[in-house]
Amino acid sequence: MSASEAPSASELDTLVARAAAAFAQAGTPADLENAKAQYLGKTGHLTTLMKGLAALSVEEKKARGAAINQAKQAVEAALNARRQALADAELARQLQAEALDVTLPGRQRGAGGLHPVSLAWERIEQIFGSMGFDVADGPEIESDWFNFTALGNPPNHPARSMQDTFYVDMQDADGQPYCLRTHTSPMQIRYATAHAKRHAAELTAGRMREIRVIAPGRTYRVDNDATHSPMFHQVEGLWLGENVSFKDLKAVYLDFCKTFFETDDLALRFRPSYFPFTEPSAEIDIQFQSGPLAGKWLEVSGSGQVHPQVVRNMGLDPERFIGFAFGSGIDRLAMLRYGVSDLRQFFDGDVRFLQQFA
Repeated sequence: MSASEAPSASELDTLVARAAAAFAQAGTPADLENAKAQYLGKTGHLTTLMKGLAALSVEEKKARGAAINQAKQAVEAALNARRQALADAELARQLQAEALDVTLPGRQRGAGGLHPVSLAWERIEQIFGSMGFDVADGPEIESDWFNFTALGNPPNHPARSMQDTFYVDMQDADGQPYCLRTHTSPMQIRYATAHAKRHAAELTAGRMREIRVIAPGRTYRVDNDATHSPMFHQVEGLWLGENVSFKDLKAVYLDFCKTFFETDDLALRFRPSYFPFTEPSAEIDIQFQSGPLAGKWLEVSGSGQVHPQVVRNMGLDPERFIGFAFGSGIDRLAMLRYGVSDLRQFFDGDVRFLQQFA
């Protein structure tokens, strides 16, 4: 069809359909612009038809011009529809690539559990509580008197090197520096002194209620290896009365070990030792008769009869009151109970290790 020939209605419909098909086949905005140029560009089909109207009469221009203009509007509508479709497809692609799935469930905080040392600590308190022992708690920053001197370990005593510790830049009334306690034994003095004051009238009358107490807690020494830590946990035990002996110590501690480890297949032995606050003194070893530790003697506690001078420092008469004390590492007991070979695993904070006990 030449520019001077007026197109029929069917020819315009065919032109619109061809344009719409060309636009639909355009896969990118660039392809779409190329297709647009074929129909709406300076030399495009519709542009050429519009130019051809110049050769027609006025009446024909009105009729044919209206038809061509209607066809042009249909082509432009198809073009805009395809542009929008391509833009929507590009937006969908970007959204898919940068998608943030807000429908994912929230991260919930999992249920926690007690630390193995805490489990051992609780178990120790329950067992001794069933034997009539109180549980005492005291300060972790101690004066020289309570941590050393009152326990038979005065300044410059050679036994102090056994408990090298951390000191605080603060002094007590005697000019001695405060320290992080090296054991929970200071609670022997604190608890027994308070007990003596509470029951002063009974003491004056020649009577005294027995003292049965354990003192679990954190302690500090300059140690750090597979079986020692600068911070560790200890439980101190004290039983004072008028007729308390080593026999009672052995019976109490053997019963405690059998209950703690849940076995009767266990032996106990005492080895002579030295502690400045007990005389005589002994290390306590246990031996399992079966299981992975069968046949090995394992040290679990230090113990002994409370030294007479320590009893005096409690405000009591050592001629009347006698008893025993022991000190056990809670971490050591937990290691044996749960089969842990390296103490440092308790304090590394490794969730994979701790989850075994939750």
